[in-house]
Amino acid sequence: MAQRTLRLGANLNGVGNSISFWRHPDVPVNASVDIEFYKQQARKAEEGKFDLLFIADGLYINEKSNPHFLNRFEPLTLLTALAGATSHIGLVATLSTSYSEPFTVARQFASLDHISGGRAGWNVVTSPLEGSALNFGKGEHPHHALRYEIAEEHLEVVKGLWDSWEDDAFVRDKASGVFFDPAKLHTLGHKGKHFDVQGPLNIARSKQGYPVIFQAGSSESGKDLAAKSADAVYSGHETFEEARQFYQDVKARAVAFGRNADDILIFPGIGPIVGRTEAEAESKYREIAELVDIQQALNYLGRYFEHFDFAQFPLDEPFPDLGDFGDNSFRSTTERIKREAKEQGLTLRQVALRASTPRSNFIGTPERVADQIQQWFEGGAADGFNVRTVVPNGLADFVDLVVPILQERGLFRKAYEHETLRGNLGLAVPENRYSGKVSV
Repeated sequence: MAQRTLRLGANLNGVGNSISFWRHPDVPVNASVDIEFYKQQARKAEEGKFDLLFIADGLYINEKSNPHFLNRFEPLTLLTALAGATSHIGLVATLSTSYSEPFTVARQFASLDHISGGRAGWNVVTSPLEGSALNFGKGEHPHHALRYEIAEEHLEVVKGLWDSWEDDAFVRDKASGVFFDPAKLHTLGHKGKHFDVQGPLNIARSKQGYPVIFQAGSSESGKDLAAKSADAVYSGHETFEEARQFYQDVKARAVAFGRNADDILIFPGIGPIVGRTEAEAESKYREIAELVDIQQALNYLGRYFEHFDFAQFPLDEPFPDLGDFGDNSFRSTTERIKREAKEQGLTLRQVALRASTPRSNFIGTPERVADQIQQWFEGGAADGFNVRTVVPNGLADFVDLVVPILQERGLFRKAYEHETLRGNLGLAVPENRYSGKVSV
């Protein structure tokens, strides 16, 4: 059997996921809309032989939103620019199934896939914030179960459109005047509960067949969608045991849907803080944590709960009982926050500060961080990691100090093995559903 290989993704997010990250003197204040900053980060990740770049997204903001959310690039536009600035690294963008049309999504991602030479990926999300509906004129925000029902059909339609052309459909014979073989063009003709899409798509499959499908969601509906349809899953668990249970759960669900457990990769999100000494790493964390005031922390926490105003509650009393509030937004996250607050007897202040400036478990010397990554990888909690930048120069620190250790231990590549994202992730090229069949 071939040795299992660690996968790594870099989550690029401009002025950061932290609500006060932008205030640090080493952070460019316009990073979220500075293409040169993104190119620099992308090239650093490619220098470290990362599998992919990941650009998250959202569709609703207000005055309490994270600074990065207020002024940032649209992911597909950004990744198209980064495709020309890189040569091997994958390019994964978030795009909502609740507020996007399947034909447009299929065309955009197929275009990025061709432009990049087969390096595109789609992070399929259902949009948790209810305010998103206000920007699209579609009435009320769909409830949680309906959003995933829509997402499943949406993804089915997009994949069908990607198969519109068989791989050898375009003959392009100048002598005979034959541009394509009509028998290898297929019209989808989808008529479903939520979408009515004729097709065919006006762009062919790329060398990797489909863009790689990612999914982020830890609710029951989210795990089912991922197990049935995704190639990879982003997860967010703070402990090894929680991550291992999620890993086993999703893999088992994939098998139940008739797939092989190795057909789906699990990428926990981590925010490593690396120092040449333990004290240096702790100092880097404190520099960020000390920039946050409590009102900002409350605003950050409130986003997970539909921008709920937590300022109405006493800071140093137990976290308020919110019942099922938050279940129609970031369900798995809000459930975790409420559960941990109750089990650990946390005050509102403690919950808000923990949410706004979480202290990474992957903190310390390069060897310590590498040890933890190896434990999770070999212990059945991860196939790879989505590496977030939570301190200035965090990506560079990880590439320069941790990646060489992982390479020395034989866990991570020293050179790219393939040209496509699927190839580097060890995923098979999906067969066109019409191959060998007569066109209708």
